[in-house]
Amino acid sequence: MPSEEPVPDPVSDRVSEPVPDISVPFRAGQEGYASFRIPAVVATTDPTTADDRRLVLAFCEGRVSSRSDAGDIDIVLKRSLDGGRTWGPLQVVARNGHDLAGNPAPVVLDTGRVLLVHVRNRATATEDAIRRGTVPAADGRRVWVKHSDDAGLTWSEAREITDRVKRTGWRWYATTPGHALQLTTGRVVVPANHSLPPTDTDTGTDTDTGTEGRYYGGHSLLSDDHGTTWRIGYVDDHPEGYVNANETTVAELPDGRLYFNTRTDSPSPGTRADAHSTDGGATLVKPFRPQAGLAGPVVQGSLLHLGAPDVLLYSGPAAPASRALMTLRRSTDGGTTWASAYTVDGLPAAYSDLVRVDERTVGLLYETGDFSAYETLTFRRIPVADLA
Repeated sequence: MPSEEPVPDPVSDRVSEPVPDISVPFRAGQEGYASFRIPAVVATTDPTTADDRRLVLAFCEGRVSSRSDAGDIDIVLKRSLDGGRTWGPLQVVARNGHDLAGNPAPVVLDTGRVLLVHVRNRATATEDAIRRGTVPAADGRRVWVKHSDDAGLTWSEAREITDRVKRTGWRWYATTPGHALQLTTGRVVVPANHSLPPTDTDTGTDTDTGTEGRYYGGHSLLSDDHGTTWRIGYVDDHPEGYVNANETTVAELPDGRLYFNTRTDSPSPGTRADAHSTDGGATLVKPFRPQAGLAGPVVQGSLLHLGAPDVLLYSGPAAPASRALMTLRRSTDGGTTWASAYTVDGLPAAYSDLVRVDERTVGLLYETGDFSAYETLTFRRIPVADLA
């Protein structure tokens, strides 16, 4: 594996910079899948050992036949017993026959249980068709949860919770993507998004279809009993509004507030928006507003609060108009302002997820490749000292 120590230059007395600690748990076209996308990562302790060794669980969608967002898709997992340096065999943790199981939203509870909230739908039900309302409800997006009590070795049967967390009339539906969150109060919060049916009643030829960006909205799933029962928290959808929330991530701040950050396809300044909650995600203090301090393309992003030090991290591509230049940015004022903290490289890059591996290390699981962002899911260990 790459060394973390300076490497002597054989040509001179110079000492090169430390080689980054990088591994590749998933590579497109291998292990029975044409593509791997939508990363989510959590860390826990290894229940099979007597020490406090950190175990990293890397989840994603294994797309059987293509890179398409629809089709035969499983949720797959690889476990690392050494903090993300090497990885065990691929496991399928959620399968929906030859249909879709996707958008993994894992969270490690204070009991050690790993919850996995996710969505399912018919393989032929594309996002466009679902947003147009041409897909029967039984074939559209439905919400499920399962759990593991041995750090991902084995999993319970999946249990459907759609009727508790999806309102009648919502069409598209997606959890996170990325990890979910358990608060210091014990509450579990899963950011999610949905779409509304069109409200345009114009009798002319340019009526809306439901696929317009203004029909996207955001909401949260809440559980106060470790995932046994669920309900909807805040709902933020504004077809006539300035910002339309989409894929959303969340972090808990030291004062107990929640900071939500979302992708937005709306014509607001920039491609990101954010909001705060003071009641554990049940409501928002204000609706999502533009966050132009996080410049980049339209794409999902991830949040992680370091705890100590009081630093909030955001990961996402920083190239202004393309999915490239994966960058970690830092906020020390609860998400109000942002500065660059760590640039990974200038390669193509898309979705990502952040995890605190241990006291000294942050992990980044992200989509990247030499010529396409979708060639691999790569895991990078980054020293906290480089980020704070």
